[in-house]
Amino acid sequence: MEIEHVQLQKHGDHGGMLIALEQDRNVPFEIRRVYYIFATQHDVHRGKHAHRHLHQLAVAVRGSVTFLLDDGTGPVEVVLNDPSQGLLLGRMVWRELYDFSDDCVLMVLADHLYDPADYITDYDEFLREVRGAVFATELVACQSA
Repeated sequence: MEIEHVQLQKHGDHGGMLIALEQDRNVPFEIRRVYYIFATQHDVHRGKHAHRHLHQLAVAVRGSVTFLLDDGTGPVEVVLNDPSQGLLLGRMVWRELYDFSDDCVLMVLADHLYDPADYITDYDEFLREVRGAVFATELVACQSA
C-alpha cells in the first residue's frame, strides 16, 4: 500500500516546539495545496474517496483521528495523534476518516490543486480502477519478460 509514516523533526525547548514542513526535505513532493479540517463531530465519517493522481501528507496538529486505508488488497487502520508524525498517502488509496477527537485539527499538504476529476467517490468504482491498474501493470511485466 502506498502509505508511509513520516517522523517530523521537532525543534524547541521549554519555550515551545516547532516543526517545519519543507518541500523535498520531509515533504517528498511539490506543495501545491494546504488545507485543514477541524470542528468535526466524533461520530462523523469524512473522506470516503481515493485520488487517481494526488499525493498527500496528513498531520494531526492537534487531537486525534483514525484513517481506514485500502489499496484494493484490504483495509488498514491508522491512528494519527502526534503532531510530530505525518502520514504520507499515495495515489489510489481509499481513505475514510473517523473517530475525530473534539479538539482534532488535521492539516493536509497536497501535490496538486483541487481537481474534482481526480476523486473516486464510489468504492466499487475504486476497486474496478485499482484492480484494472494492477492487472495492466502485471500484463506489461509479463510481456516484458
